[in-house]
Amino acid sequence: MDIEKQFNLIANEYDKNRRKFLPCFDDFYIYSTKFIVSNISKPKKVLDLGAGTGLLTYFWLQHYPESEYVLVDIADEMLDVARKRFSGMSNISYEVLNYMNELPSGNFDVVASALSVHHLENEDKLNLFGRIYDLLPSGGLFVNYDQFCAGHSELDHWFDSYWESQLASSGLTDHDIELWKERRKLDRECSLEQEIEMLQQSNFKVVKCIYSYQKFSVIVAIK
Repeated sequence: MDIEKQFNLIANEYDKNRRKFLPCFDDFYIYSTKFIVSNISKPKKVLDLGAGTGLLTYFWLQHYPESEYVLVDIADEMLDVARKRFSGMSNISYEVLNYMNELPSGNFDVVASALSVHHLENEDKLNLFGRIYDLLPSGGLFVNYDQFCAGHSELDHWFDSYWESQLASSGLTDHDIELWKERRKLDRECSLEQEIEMLQQSNFKVVKCIYSYQKFSVIVAIK
């Protein structure tokens, strides 16, 4: 099953279970975002790649409710959840597209993504980072909230087995975990170090991991 079908299948349950799947949910989404926004100017326009149900945009909206947001995802049913979440908000728009093939036109001060880029092969990641760089103005910001492998087979096993043990006691149903295992087959994780190197190769002048908890990290890259 491809990515679009996988995520359309779980659209209605996605937000409810997200906290259970991420043992570091608050630090990953809430406090990392607070740290970022405390150090940047108010963006006029934010692009959310692989936006899904709009969860990441929701946390950015808490700080910048008047900014414009463009939510992009390949799965229209995921975006339907976002449309309901942000119903009546004229500063939020939606585009159903595969961001590996194209990016929305326009000027963006911030490009952000959460738990999406790790589905790409490394060659495609590098290609995407180059196109994001070209899309941003000087000083523009790319933020990737994502999951990574350890970069070493033994430590990869540590990370994965510990995550699985946490899920087993999280309250998720057996069905939820089976769907998660199917989605995991779509993952193409690189290590944190590999992604930082790819972003540097894409000419971002500043690249830094600002948060990391085992498999989950947040990277900022400034043009």
